Order: sequence, then structure tokens, then C-alpha cells
Amino acid sequence: METETLALAQEIDFSLLALFARATLTVKIVILMLLGMSFWSWAIIIQKHIMFRAARNEASIFDRAFWSGEPLDELYEKIGSDPQGASEKVFATGMLEWRRSHKQDGALIAGAQARIDRAMDVAIARESEKLNKGLSFLATTGSTAPFIGLFGTVWGIKHSFEQIALSQNTNLAVVAPGIAEALMATAVGLVAAIPAVVFYNKLNADSEHIQGGYESFADEFATILSRQLDS
Repeated sequence: METETLALAQEIDFSLLALFARATLTVKIVILMLLGMSFWSWAIIIQKHIMFRAARNEASIFDRAFWSGEPLDELYEKIGSDPQGASEKVFATGMLEWRRSHKQDGALIAGAQARIDRAMDVAIARESEKLNKGLSFLATTGSTAPFIGLFGTVWGIKHSFEQIALSQNTNLAVVAPGIAEALMATAVGLVAAIPAVVFYNKLNADSEHIQGGYESFADEFATILSRQLDS
């Protein structure tokens, strides 16, 4: 009996494709869903890595230009009305509000400092929204993928036990394929969840660091304008 069982087990294909092909429709849907979530998560991870690196480079280049001693009006004219980088947008927003706060005779309109601060805060909020876009999907994948995979496993094991009851055969060679197919759903869920959790934490920290840089620049720029307002 043991020899027959071993021979039967060796004839069964346990490759991932074979396990997927033999799985029930529900388990297949779960696995495809998890693979889709994993693919989209990696797309977000790569896109955010490129975006954050570009944002850090842009901020570094702009900081050197800003602190080079060049007059702010000249720097603003160089950037123009359509700034490209986030740091340039925050600076251009502040400078535009600064110019709008002057009357035709050169006098300042009351409340200029508060308006400049609010304008830069709005610009920072817009850039922060772009930085954080997609991160919520990583968080959702990291928290739900294991449970989605577990659902597929439970459903697959349920189907295996139903097949055992129908065939009235508890031979390991009969039980093992169905359980292996079911467990694959949990494995795929973990494969989707683990990178999503790891990179969500990293990318979220990177995003907060970049946003902190924008806020620090806005505070420094507001301080410079404040000196001019008080002089």
C-alpha cells in the first residue's frame, strides 16, 4: 500500500502552474487577484522610487540656486510662470503672492505675510498629495493580501475535504494535491503583502522627509520676506 501511494504521489505534478491549473475557480480568482495586487504594488514602488529621487535632486539643485546670493526677483524671472520642480513651485507661489501684495505705488497691502504663508502651504499640500499618491494602495495590499490568501486557502481545503468525502478515500496521495493548491493562495498572499509593507514604511518615511524639506524651505523663505516687510 505504501509503495502504491508513493508511486501515485510521484506521478502528480506539483509545479506552481500545475497547482494553479488544478485549483478551483474561486482559488484561481484569489490567486489572480493577489498577483494583480503584487504587480501594481511593484509598479507603484518603482514609480515612487524614481519620483522621490528626482524630487531630492531637484530640491538640491534649487537650494544651491536659492542660496547662491542671486537676487530673488532674478531667480523668479529665470524660473518663469511655469515652474517644473516642487521646490520651484513653492518658491514661485510665494514670490507671486509677494508681488501681488504690492500696490501700484509700491506700498504693501495689509496681511501680506499671512497670505504668502497660506499660498506656500497650499503649494506644499499639492506637492505632498502627489508624493503620497499610491501609498495607500501599498498599505491596503500589506494589510489585506494575507487574509485574501487565507480565504483562498480555506476555500481550497474545504473543497479538498468535500472531494475526500465524495471519493471516500483518505489516501495522502489523494489529499495532498488539493491541500497544496490551497496553501499556494496563502503563499501568494504573503508574497504580495511583505514587499508592500516593507516599501510602504520606507516610501512613507521618504515622503515625510521630502515634505519636511519643503516646509523648512517655506519657513526660511517666509523669514527672508518677513525681514523685508519689517524693514
